[in-house]
Amino acid sequence: MSNNGAYEFDRDVAVTRTGTGVYARDLADGWRVGGGLNGGYLLAVIGTAVRDQLAATGKPDPVAVSAFYASAGVAGPAEVRVRPRREGGSLTTVAAELWQGEELRLTTLATYGDLGELEAGGDEHRVTAVEPDLPPRERCVPASMAPEGLKRSSRMLERFDMLFHPEQVGWAVGEPARKGIISAWYRLADGREPDPVSLLQALDALPPLTFDLGMPGWAPTLELTCHLRLRPAPGWLKVQHTTRNLAAGMFEEDCEVWDSAGRLVAQARQLARVPRPA
Repeated sequence: MSNNGAYEFDRDVAVTRTGTGVYARDLADGWRVGGGLNGGYLLAVIGTAVRDQLAATGKPDPVAVSAFYASAGVAGPAEVRVRPRREGGSLTTVAAELWQGEELRLTTLATYGDLGELEAGGDEHRVTAVEPDLPPRERCVPASMAPEGLKRSSRMLERFDMLFHPEQVGWAVGEPARKGIISAWYRLADGREPDPVSLLQALDALPPLTFDLGMPGWAPTLELTCHLRLRPAPGWLKVQHTTRNLAAGMFEEDCEVWDSAGRLVAQARQLARVPRPA
């Protein structure tokens, strides 16, 4: 999947500056899932544009990102528009939008900084969250074993390696556990190591938790809030999604991403629509 030393993910999120705070990108069809392109992929495209816009400030990393999805992204030309809102000492706030023609796809408000410097200048890492208890990778279930219908509708499954907890994949054979939890080992398929921008995609990579609740189908995201806490160590990630509330045709999805050093490096919460009945 590499080309001239570049990784697929980097090629698919790369942007070209066309004006002050304006960037062009042909969105890649390889990130399609259900009725549109994966929301985490779209957020990573925006994250790449913001990183370029802030390159001279020494604040390359997303720290907090709140995104509202106005319509489903599709493969083809797109434009990212970035507007700095406040320049601070260690953090900068920007607004950014992704458009396709006259259609607004995604609008965000983000805080950027240098996670390395923030970690060095902060307190020790303290956490009461518990790292997901995933079996060894050789005992987990690869996404390549997903039902053929799901693989056809979700091309993005080819973009990464995902190994599911064997006790949490009953939904794939019509036997959902209905516990509201899905966890998996995760890495990009061509071996690209994780970084803060790729974490924006990883936070939205797993199948929607409605699969585990016996409600298959596309679950479009309405809002996604991401918190990036640390730069991830190289290696496999552990990703876990949970939900506790489904009401009024919507459900929340809480995500944790743990790195190979056993650190909680990113968190997210999103609100999504329940899939429509087939």
